[in-house]
Order: sequence, then structure tokens, then C-alpha cells
Amino acid sequence: MSRYVFDNSADQAQGRFFALESCYDPFSRRQVELTGLTRGWRCLEVGGGGGSLGDWLGEQVGPDGEVTVTDLDLRWAESRPRPPHVRLLRHDIVKDPLPADGYDLVHARLVLQHLPERLDVLARLAGALRPGGWLVLEEFDISWTPVLAAPGEEAAALFERVHTALRTQLEKVGLDPVWGRRVPGAMLGAGLADVTATTYAESWAGGGTGIGLHRVNAQQMADRLRAEGLTDAELDRFQALTADPSFVVNSLPLVSTRGRRP
Repeated sequence: MSRYVFDNSADQAQGRFFALESCYDPFSRRQVELTGLTRGWRCLEVGGGGGSLGDWLGEQVGPDGEVTVTDLDLRWAESRPRPPHVRLLRHDIVKDPLPADGYDLVHARLVLQHLPERLDVLARLAGALRPGGWLVLEEFDISWTPVLAAPGEEAAALFERVHTALRTQLEKVGLDPVWGRRVPGAMLGAGLADVTATTYAESWAGGGTGIGLHRVNAQQMADRLRAEGLTDAELDRFQALTADPSFVVNSLPLVSTRGRRP
């Protein structure tokens, strides 16, 4: 059973959404545009989080289109103004039936990675497309996050230790750390055509927006990281490291994969 540890009710959720939207929304929008997204389309945004991409989809499809944004907890998406053709739906993608079918576009970012039932969910999402409709899944490959610069070997080792401990804890609750690289094959297995993938990464320096994702994740997972043997002193040093401009790490690579229902 999946237990999503980064729930929207946590104090760190706003910081997480800010980092994800600032660093990855421009890339996600470009990848979605490659589907031919246009006015009048019917779209499903699964696990919409803060709602930024759902709002953007609403702008692209216009009032003649339709966007449904789903999430387990809609509090952040509900805090944003939105046009009437952008609908919010509290929804569990594993347990609940899909709200409709015949979609021109189904998009999900950083959702299926957390679900042990990810292959079944992918098949259901693919089946909800109209003929010619597009599924776009964007997922991390968290196996490759090299330190690019550090004030010393001890600092680099600390980052690796925290990142490894966090990955271990996430795997225990159902996350596939390399799901991003598995999505193209899974889409082909689900019968989708024209499957293609693009990976995005950049450098994140201490004190910047992107590395804030590591900071808030470690804060929210602190008890679980202690269970992996990390001390309070190490966690404090990690927080300081994420604020040090001399520390630079590669961002979490986001693999964006799209496929079309024949």
C-alpha cells in the first residue's frame, strides 16, 4: 500500500510547490505543447498539487475547452482564482473511477512514481484518451544527483548520505526511484504510439530556489531520516549546506514522456 509522505497538509508543502513550479513548470509546458494542445481540448491533470499547470492548461484550451484537476488534497489549488472551465476534483487515482474519458490530453507530474499500482494506473489513464489523444507523464530519476561543487569532501559526503537515506525511506513506502526512465517502455506496453521522452536537469546552488526542494523534503522527512541513522547535528548541517552558495548539486532529472493513443 502506498503512503504518500509529501502530503499537501504539511508546513513544507508550499515551499515544495514553489520549488517545483519555479524550476519545472516552463519545461513541462513546453513538453505538453508538443502534443498540439490547442483551444477546445478536453484535459485531465492528475495530482495537480498547487494548481499552476491546471491553470495554464485552462488558459490554453480557452472557455470552449475543459480542464479537470484532481488531487487527494485540493487546498492549495483551491487558493488560486480559476475560470469556470477549470474544475477541481478531490480524487484518489488508485481507488476512484476516472471522472470521464475521451480526453485529448492526460497529464501527470510526479504522481505515478509514488504508486506501487503505477502500471495499472498508467493503463487506466491511457484508456481514458480519445483515439489520437496524448498521455504525458513526467517523473524523476533520483538515481543521478551528482554534487557539482562543495566547500569540502565532508559536505559532499553529507549530501550523499542524506539523499541516500531519503531515497531508502521513500522506497519503503512504494516509490520507484528510477520510474522516470521506465515510463517509455511502460507506455509502449500499454499500446501507446509515437512514444518519446526528454530529460531536463540543471544545476542548483545553495540558497537558490531549486535546492529548496531538498531542504523542505529533508525537513518533512526528518523523523524517517533519523530512523536511517542520521543525527540532529547532521540534519542541521545539511540545512546549512542548502543555503551555502559554494555548494552546487545537479537537480533531480525530470523525464517527460509522451505517447499517443492510436
